[in-house]
Amino acid sequence: MKPASENLSNDDEVLQASFDDAQLGIETESVFESPLQPFQISSLEELEQTALNQNPNLVRLYREYLAASSRSRYVDELPDPNVGANVFIEPIETAAGSQRANITVNQTIPWLSKLSAEEQRACFEAMAISADYRAERLRVLAGVRTGWYRLYVIDKQIETTNANQQLLESLIDIANAKVATGTASQGDVLLGTLELSRLEERLLTYHRQRTAVEAEVNRLVTQEAETRISVPETIPVQSPQWTAGELYQVALESQPDFQAAQLRTQATRWGIEVARLSRRPSVTLSANYFPTDDNRPISPFVNVGENPWSLGVHMSIPINNEKYSSLQDEATWKHFASHDSLQALFDRYDALIVDLLTEARRADETAVLYQETILPQARQTLQTDQESYSNGTVEFDRVVQDYRNLLTLELGYHQAIGDLAISVAQIRRAAGQDLPITVAVVPPSPSE
Repeated sequence: MKPASENLSNDDEVLQASFDDAQLGIETESVFESPLQPFQISSLEELEQTALNQNPNLVRLYREYLAASSRSRYVDELPDPNVGANVFIEPIETAAGSQRANITVNQTIPWLSKLSAEEQRACFEAMAISADYRAERLRVLAGVRTGWYRLYVIDKQIETTNANQQLLESLIDIANAKVATGTASQGDVLLGTLELSRLEERLLTYHRQRTAVEAEVNRLVTQEAETRISVPETIPVQSPQWTAGELYQVALESQPDFQAAQLRTQATRWGIEVARLSRRPSVTLSANYFPTDDNRPISPFVNVGENPWSLGVHMSIPINNEKYSSLQDEATWKHFASHDSLQALFDRYDALIVDLLTEARRADETAVLYQETILPQARQTLQTDQESYSNGTVEFDRVVQDYRNLLTLELGYHQAIGDLAISVAQIRRAAGQDLPITVAVVPPSPSE
């Protein structure tokens, strides 16, 4: 009965299906053998599939799993038998004839319970690597989604800054017209021009950030850093409807990090058993054959020329008690350390889920507040002061301040949308699955 082996077979099927879905050929020597050709990726689904197909960490973990799985299939086998021969320089003279050599065959048989324990440990270690693969798969998907949403935010920042640049240029035109009529000073134009230069600097920063984020996403999908990644005008995001307790329960059942830690704890428990059984002696069975020459006169007392043979049994004597006690202590402390790591992992995910859920709700409430209240008021204030400046009742620096406030708020709105999407992506990774919650498409920015 091999329960761990049966579970390992199930893992084989799951991981093989996963790699079949990703269309990943495990016989490929390296994912870097052929030159990468840059192309434009235009959807998140395409980006995710490309990452699952080509991410080198996933390839590495899958191959490590295959190696560990292969080890579990031979670790409980007996050692190979030994065959040896001794040729006597001077024949051994016996009454039955001269013995010039002997041939020996022996087979060592370790304690069978130890072999079984080693097999169980190897199976649990292999299954832990399969859980590592699934956890890394979640991390890769979350990384791709996070990068995608960050690119969305940066593109919206660039788009908003360009729109505000046009608005500022129109304000500068009004200031120039007022200067021409003598109702405003040249300082108004200079102030507007300075703000325009600041926008140019801001745009350079955004473009540099986009290049860096794009390169990071391309690293995850194993594409050239300059591969262009485009994002849509709107992104699908979710308003969080879960509670921290519900998410944590889902994580307990689905999070591969938990499963990997639990499987490694089981492996170390079997490691204690292996260390305990190492005290048991191993037995070596041997058979010896002595070829004998027929070079004696016929005798009624011995069979001349008969080839004798013998059977032998040898047993190891584990007399070094300190050695085996140390082996068992080592295995025990490893098991305790593994158990402590599991508890620390539970605590970390508990805090992580609360933090991510709080951030998602904060971002959602902030986006709603911007969209329904703050942005309409800021836009109305700018429009009113802009008209008042044309009438000469408001100073230009007040209009510029209104413009600055509007720009900051519009950027904050898009950042809140991106933060919400990123938080939901990270919550899904922490929970261990894509939670089936209705997706609501975020409407375009109020400035559009």
